Amino acid sequence: MLNRLALSIAALCLAGSALAQDLPVIRAATLQIGTVNWELSTIIDNGLDEKHGFKLEMQPYADNGATRIAVEGDAADMAVADWIWVARQRAEGKDYVVIPYSRAVGAVVVAQDSPAQTLKDLQGGKIGIAGGPLDKSWLILRAYARQEEGFDLKADTEQVFGAPPLIFKSALGGDYAGAINFWHFLAKMKAAGMRELISVETAATALGLDPDVPLLGYYFKQGFLDAHPGLAQAFYDASRDAKEMLADPAAWDAIRPQMNAANEAQFDQLRGDWLAGVPARGRVDAAAAGRLLALMGELGGAELVGKADHVPAGLFAEIQ
Repeated sequence: MLNRLALSIAALCLAGSALAQDLPVIRAATLQIGTVNWELSTIIDNGLDEKHGFKLEMQPYADNGATRIAVEGDAADMAVADWIWVARQRAEGKDYVVIPYSRAVGAVVVAQDSPAQTLKDLQGGKIGIAGGPLDKSWLILRAYARQEEGFDLKADTEQVFGAPPLIFKSALGGDYAGAINFWHFLAKMKAAGMRELISVETAATALGLDPDVPLLGYYFKQGFLDAHPGLAQAFYDASRDAKEMLADPAAWDAIRPQMNAANEAQFDQLRGDWLAGVPARGRVDAAAAGRLLALMGELGGAELVGKADHVPAGLFAEIQ
């Protein structure tokens, strides 16, 4: 009797193992310390991938350029990028498809004791900007300054472009009248006492854009998704499950070691700002996305959007 029971248990284990091996695998190209890892780790550690019928594997790379090469060369199946970049690739013939991930965006921060109350108060000063002249947060803020405050933010300030860690360090050292950085560096800057002057979300709303359109997305090749019917929805469902789990403060204990938070203030700000970037569930509003793309084309030109003068058909995955 015991032998039969043992054999039955062994058979069930083998069947479960075989079933797991039959699941489609998504190889995610990630950064070694990227913030997207928080969500992907939550998916893997809680079995949300297998719950939805696939196996997720994280493959770390040194930088964003390497993740893009990995997807293009089929060394990985998915990476994260802003959908404007993906739209440019699709307009040039690549069959990339976006699944929404986050609407976390930047802001302008100033020293706590800065007298500045509006962007116009930064005239004549230096602005530290993570990235380059085509940074999307910078472009939106320029458009806002022109429309709402009646001045040319580019012409009337001195811009210092640099890598996010450099802008972070220099801003805390008081080198700039204001600074624009990636959201997770901004969180640490605010935790250190810097004050948000205006968010890109506020600026976008004033410009008639929809701040609920998630800028960041997971992108896959259409051919990969076509080879695995239903996988786009399955991955999106796992992503949403992870976001729901992370709404519970206790769930952050597992990923805290990945967050590079030097103190409790940084941890709390990072968690709060990540949660604030969670988009509403559902498909991306293509019309609202089109308005943002048009503005990016107006300000950044072909150097930013390439041939994507409209949202390419099929850019956003059919998820719900």
